[in-house]
Amino acid sequence: QVQLVESGGGSVQAGGSLRLSCAASGRTPSRYGMGWFRQAPGKEREFVAAINWSGGTYYAGSMKGRFTISRDNAKNTVSLQMNSLKREDTAVYFCAFYTRETVVPGTQWYGVDYWGKGTLVTVSS
Repeated sequence: QVQLVESGGGSVQAGGSLRLSCAASGRTPSRYGMGWFRQAPGKEREFVAAINWSGGTYYAGSMKGRFTISRDNAKNTVSLQMNSLKREDTAVYFCAFYTRETVVPGTQWYGVDYWGKGTLVTVSS
């Protein structure tokens, strides 16, 4: 079993920045991928970004250039730096854990083995 705890959510004005973090604990495999998804009020959950064990990254088109995913393998953490935030970025952000080390673009919805409980990001104008 793997536990995921997100932190860093909050309220920010449009144009501002936030940094989310997710810490994995428990029975983590030796190598694994991680990612972020989000769910806005009244909408379906959508993919944000993923990062392989090796550090390779993959972003949803609308987030590319504004969001940066990174990880610290020694600390079992993944972070999401969000810049130039827009009102439409308001959502609950979920950390995702894959028991495979590579998340091939297009497969980010498959094999999400664990989810965090989410952290709320609110962007106001």
